[in-house]
Amino acid sequence: MTGLQTPHAGDDLAPDTDVVSLLMRQHGDIRNLFDEVEAASGEERRESFRRLVRLLAVHETAEEEVVHPFSRRAFPGGEQVVEDRLAEEHAAKEALSTLDDLDTDDPTFMPRFMKLRTDVQEHARAEERYEFIHIRRSTDATKLAAMAKAVKAAEAMAPTRPHPGVESAAANMTLGPVAALMDRTKDAVRKAMGKDG
Repeated sequence: MTGLQTPHAGDDLAPDTDVVSLLMRQHGDIRNLFDEVEAASGEERRESFRRLVRLLAVHETAEEEVVHPFSRRAFPGGEQVVEDRLAEEHAAKEALSTLDDLDTDDPTFMPRFMKLRTDVQEHARAEERYEFIHIRRSTDATKLAAMAKAVKAAEAMAPTRPHPGVESAAANMTLGPVAALMDRTKDAVRKAMGKDG
């Protein structure tokens, strides 16, 4: 890397006791990683894209396991809001999977990547506008903190930078395929929420 340092949710040392604030910071991290991939080339682009894939996979899995179930029952119209977000997430996962099978130097990579970027950003804005605002209005600080704890457990499954004890970015790659990462994330979230797998 040439010194690009993508901020990571939690770098600002905020306590992450509000799930909405945590998720919105992750949306910022995702936007920054999209910028990194677009600006980079060669091996830098490949590594930035791997980090983006991991963060997107974990972020969306955490939302599916923690946020959407709450939203379905917490506010009027929540069921439809969640169904709309799930449809967007499904389309994004399919596009991400297609991109993940391409080399970042493939001539079709960047046009597909830019389409994914647009779709993910529109999805994030819809979540913030139609879901997150209602979550904050529908519960208390204790529940927001409990959901944040579960999302943080998910985030730990896919660090976007090597963490202490991980000798290289290559070691982080051993996390495995996106589907396996999503499964491990679900397990971590359920454990953090006190549910059995």
